[in-house]
Amino acid sequence: MQHFFRTMGWRAKYDVEFKGLNEGLHEFEFEVRDSFFEHFEQGLVNVGNINVKVKLEKRSSFLKLFFKLNGWVELTCDRCLENYRQKIKHKSELFVKFGESDYEDDEIIWVLPEEHRINLVQLIYEYIVLSIPIRHVHPDKKGASGCNNEMLEALKKYEHKKEQKEEITDPRWAALKNWNNN
Repeated sequence: MQHFFRTMGWRAKYDVEFKGLNEGLHEFEFEVRDSFFEHFEQGLVNVGNINVKVKLEKRSSFLKLFFKLNGWVELTCDRCLENYRQKIKHKSELFVKFGESDYEDDEIIWVLPEEHRINLVQLIYEYIVLSIPIRHVHPDKKGASGCNNEMLEALKKYEHKKEQKEEITDPRWAALKNWNNN
C-alpha cells in the first residue's frame, strides 16, 4: 500500500490546480529528470534533463495551456550504437474544456466540471517523445560526425559493396532485348 502512495505522489508534482485561480494568465514550471522516465515501461527515453514551462490561461468556460519544453534526452545512436545527448525543444497549445465528451482531439482535452486540477504527466511525456527526431545520430561537431570512429571503421567491413559484373549476354536474349525498338 505504501508503494501505491509513493508512485501516486510522483504524479502529483505535475498537477496544475486551476480551481480558485483568477481568470487570466498563470505560470507553472516543472523539472523532468531521470526518475520521471522510470514510470514509463519500455519507453524511448530513460535519461534526460528537461525544463517544462506551462502558461495557463483561465477563462470562465475553458482553460488554455501553453507548453514550452527545453532540455536534452539521452538516446542511442543509430549509426555507432553509443549513447549521446539529443537537445530537444517543443512548443504546444492545448485547450481544456469542461463536460462529459467522448470526442477526442489532439488539441482539446475534456475534464469533468467538478475537477479542480489537471495532471500533466502523460502530456509532458508525449511532448518529449514528439520532440525527438526520427533518426538518432550524434550531432556533428565542427563539420565532423560525433560518432565513435572505431565503430564506424568496424562497420565498414560489413558494408555491402556493389560489384561491377560483366554482363554475359546470351545471344538468344539479345534478340529479344531489341524487339520493342522497331
